[in-house]
Amino acid sequence: MAEITVRPMTAGDAARVLAIYQAGLDGGDASFETTAPTWAEFDAGKLPAHRLVAVGDDSMVIGWIAVSPTSARAVYAGVVEHSVYVDPAARGRGVARLLLDALIASTEAAGVWTIQSGVFGENTASLRLHERAGFRVIGVRERVARHHGRWRDVILLERRSPVIT
Repeated sequence: MAEITVRPMTAGDAARVLAIYQAGLDGGDASFETTAPTWAEFDAGKLPAHRLVAVGDDSMVIGWIAVSPTSARAVYAGVVEHSVYVDPAARGRGVARLLLDALIASTEAAGVWTIQSGVFGENTASLRLHERAGFRVIGVRERVARHHGRWRDVILLERRSPVIT
């Protein structure tokens, strides 16, 4: 199996990051969004310190993870929401877990105490990944919005850092 490494995301990764994002959206179980943002929109919405990519032996980006603040209020500075996407051709190789583990290390080193995410109930692979990484279900937003003409539930997940108390 090819070696996979995780490194900080750069603007040079934009095309691959957005292509992987769009492939995830096209799959139908990743987000309510249907079109990936522009790089400027992506860049403006993600915290620079916690953007990572996974690359294979050929240095090709095969997955990414990034966080957004949950609030502009200072009291919530230690709470972020994350997104993780893997190229469909690289799924099943542990890429998402490598990215998630690296993100947890990065956020804990920066004093982030809670990572949140919302996952469609049908996205069982993502739910299993998050459970194995220490996330717990904190609730379900039932029929929160329509997606491709049908109501979708969103499972709310969080991981509280055991090292930041």
